[in-house]
Amino acid sequence: MKKKVFLALAIVCAGMTTSFAQKGVEDGSRFGHGEDSIRCLRNISIYTEYVKTDNFKDAYEPWKAVFTEAPIAQVGTYTNGAKILRWLIENEKDATKKQAYFDELMKVHDQRLQYLDQLNKLVKKPSTKGSIVGLKAHDYYTMGGKDLNQAYALFKEAIELDTYNSEYYVMQEFMDVAAQKLKKDEAYREQFIQDYLFASQYTDEAVEKAANAKDKKRYEVVKENLDAYLVNSGAADCDMLQSVYGSKVEENKSNLEYLNNVIKVMKMLNCQDQEAYATAALYAHQLSPSAETAVGCAYNAFKKENTDDVIKFMDEAISLEKDSVKRGEYAYNAAAMLTSVKSYSKARQYAQQSIALDPTKGAPYILIAQMYAASPNWSEEPALNRCTYFLAIDKLQRAKNVDPSCAEEAQNLINSYSAHLPKTEDLFFLNLKKGDSVTIGGWIGESTIIR
Repeated sequence: MKKKVFLALAIVCAGMTTSFAQKGVEDGSRFGHGEDSIRCLRNISIYTEYVKTDNFKDAYEPWKAVFTEAPIAQVGTYTNGAKILRWLIENEKDATKKQAYFDELMKVHDQRLQYLDQLNKLVKKPSTKGSIVGLKAHDYYTMGGKDLNQAYALFKEAIELDTYNSEYYVMQEFMDVAAQKLKKDEAYREQFIQDYLFASQYTDEAVEKAANAKDKKRYEVVKENLDAYLVNSGAADCDMLQSVYGSKVEENKSNLEYLNNVIKVMKMLNCQDQEAYATAALYAHQLSPSAETAVGCAYNAFKKENTDDVIKFMDEAISLEKDSVKRGEYAYNAAAMLTSVKSYSKARQYAQQSIALDPTKGAPYILIAQMYAASPNWSEEPALNRCTYFLAIDKLQRAKNVDPSCAEEAQNLINSYSAHLPKTEDLFFLNLKKGDSVTIGGWIGESTIIR
């Protein structure tokens, strides 16, 4: 049946022309004319059958004839040509021939780009320029290209063209090339961080906009790998980031994009205690206030022991943030900072706010318990003071109930605080026993049950 179809096509093509022969590359036609069109169709049939059986060696010559003589015959000329040439490169022992096949593979991608508009008219799902550049970058990097700068330029061009629609392997291999450049040149450190931000931005978008679960998983894995490249690069040390960004932040104090990039990287790597982070946040907040920049300003105020500004900026962060889980996180951060300066009453307010915003987290309960345990001396009666630990344990039990992930930490504190509970005989002299309620005084002002 296939042979009959081929013969019919050949007869039609020949019948539509005069007796002269002309190649498609010469007259702009799809298959050429006359004898050339018949030969083109015959070669397509031959090499396609060889490709189906993975006989790439014998597929090469008929494929090359089509590639050379009829560049817009079909998209398969390029997809199959890449398969054929990759196989030949991998299996060729002679270095000169291997290089020739590699050069030809690059020409496959270049010629596909040259005729992309015509080729896209032949298929239901057109290819983008970015996707073809990405394929060329992949083949250049994996099949024998020796110039890292050339590989880098190709990958970056592909991502710039397709943004979050870039293939997952293009994003990952771009970062791999960047890591190789860093290994060769320590001065590349800052640009490496910018490369990470560049690829990470579009990978995040790709995860968010993935059409199906399989694609989403692929991009999630790539995102994890990009993070690993940064962490393992040596460019991720907080002191190193401070040395990279320290002077640059001042130079870029009006460049919001640059400042936000500094904030993002340093926060991701837990480097908020560095001066560069605080300064970048302050300048960014002046240019365009956001929850993220407000938090950075709060950290800066905390370093300077300015409690009033800590509260001011954390309130701004909570107000500017729309997501309740993040708002809860910010409230908890405020509570933690205020706890460290023993501003317990205000810290508890933020911890309670955090609980209201995100009831699934146990950390705020643990923080309140630790504040209570740090404030046991509210009475002249030592036994009553020790009742404070009942209340602290109440909060720790609550933490375990709402958030299994913090159960171990909470239980360790319960075990520690239990050693400080009052003895039964001491309470007896105060006319108190198991099951009685006792109100803890001082700033705490909360009741608990003796047990």
